[in-house]
Amino acid sequence: MPVITVLPHPEYCPQGASVEAGRGTSICEALLEHGIEIEHACEMSCACTTCHVVVRKGYDSLGEADESEEDLLDRAWGLEPTSRLSCQAILDDQDVTIEIPKYSINHAKEG
Repeated sequence: MPVITVLPHPEYCPQGASVEAGRGTSICEALLEHGIEIEHACEMSCACTTCHVVVRKGYDSLGEADESEEDLLDRAWGLEPTSRLSCQAILDDQDVTIEIPKYSINHAKEG
């Protein structure tokens, strides 16, 4: 099973985290299943950018981004060449390391 290493984020996981997830699982699903409450305002339907992550290691092991994801990423805060929407980034067999950006374009959060 691949391991997702999450770099420290002051709100979502101040100490960082490592979680296992099955192949074919999205990064967003895996984080939520392990109690890391990453924003996902569109309920993982690829309609916003609140679940944006930067993949620091293992980028090439993820399924390719489709055109709709790439179009949305253009609006994400802190966009980098290895940015992905975590709801669309599907794990394969390799471990990945991600960073959750400090900000998102979401002005208000539920809860």
